[in-house]
Order: sequence, then structure tokens, then C-alpha cells
Amino acid sequence: MELIAKVQNAVEPALNDMGYDIVRISVQGTTLQTLQIMAERKDRQEMTLDDCSRISHTASALLDIADPFAGKCVLEVSSPGIDRPLVKADDYTRFIGEQAKIELNHEINGRRRFKGIIQGFKDGFVQLDFEGQIIALPFDDISKAKLTFPEEIFNNKKGAK
Repeated sequence: MELIAKVQNAVEPALNDMGYDIVRISVQGTTLQTLQIMAERKDRQEMTLDDCSRISHTASALLDIADPFAGKCVLEVSSPGIDRPLVKADDYTRFIGEQAKIELNHEINGRRRFKGIIQGFKDGFVQLDFEGQIIALPFDDISKAKLTFPEEIFNNKKGAK
């Protein structure tokens, strides 16, 4: 986590000034590491290839100065996409009414995985409509979470009889 914090400290102020928010930073690999920066526009408009290019050039220059990696790394910049990860507590307020999959580090009532409609965030807990009941999932125990879409969106066949 220390490496991710160094990367974030190096690039976040400049990206914020450029009109972008960091959604997630991750590092993968051991021999040749891949640094992934997922970002979105502060104005919530759609990210373009030009946006990703601007972020990439700026982040690359700042990382050359900060030099948080022992060796070389590959930089990838992307937008959140359709299955947007939910990382910050604010995400659960911003996406109220949206469907999400949430995985916990520890079981609650014999389950670690939940799929339901986000109802908000309160006192450190994500409120989720899970199978018709509102449950509270501890934010600090979430290992992975992302937006999902109802299957009928993808299974809708226009003109099918």
C-alpha cells in the first residue's frame, strides 16, 4: 500500500487541477510492474481517449520525478467503465439506486458476497437492499465492490417474438 500512496501523492494534485478524480490506483506484477490509474472527469462527462492521453502524459512526467518504482513500470490509464469499482465511501451515496456486487473479507450471516441495490452510506456502513431487506455492510470490511447492471438490459432482444 505504501507504493500506491506514493503514486497517489505524486499525481493526484495535478490530476485534480486538470479536472479529474482518481477512482483507483493499482499495481500488478512483480518483475515488470504495471501501474493502473483509473480516473474520471470531475464534471462527470464521458472520458475520452484524449482525456486518458492527457492523464498519461502528466502522470508519466510526475512519476519520473517522484520515482516511486525500483525499476521500470508500465503505465495504463483508463476510465471506470460499465462495471465501475466502488472504492470510496462517497461512491455509495453517489450511486444510490444502482445495482452493485459487494464482497466482504468476513462473513455476515454465512455470506461474503452480496448483490443488491445501493441505498446509501451511514455511520461506516453501506446500506444495501439485498433480496428485499436493507442490510448494513461494514465499509472497512469490503474487499471488492463494483456497479453491475440488471441482466435484462443485456438480454433485451428488440423485435423478438
